[in-house]
Amino acid sequence: MAKSTEEKRVYMLLKSVIFHYHGLDEAEKIDLEKTAHDLNAMEEYKWALDFIAKDHVTAFDRARDYLNLIIGDYSKEKRIELVNMVWQANNLKGYVTEMEATAMLKLAKDWNVQKELIELVLK
Repeated sequence: MAKSTEEKRVYMLLKSVIFHYHGLDEAEKIDLEKTAHDLNAMEEYKWALDFIAKDHVTAFDRARDYLNLIIGDYSKEKRIELVNMVWQANNLKGYVTEMEATAMLKLAKDWNVQKELIELVLK
């Protein structure tokens, strides 16, 4: 099913802000570009990068506020899917930093899916 512009923005911002949380590495940059291409979301990817570039220091908190406004209306399954997507993307490099894990836990708590994230982590 095709994703709406809003869904593409959520997806690209979520993935981008987690990857930028500790400093974007080359593998993450490639993964973001592939995701944007696969979702036909190049505009939304550019939007996400611009969002982060406005102020790197506050990017996560601003993204968290933005995402919470939108994701609060999403089904629990969709919220779990988004958390899982970020967890899987972070695992591609073979590890998840403490900062990334903390960021994902904060979002999972905001979205009331922290139990599900912990279950993913334990798998």
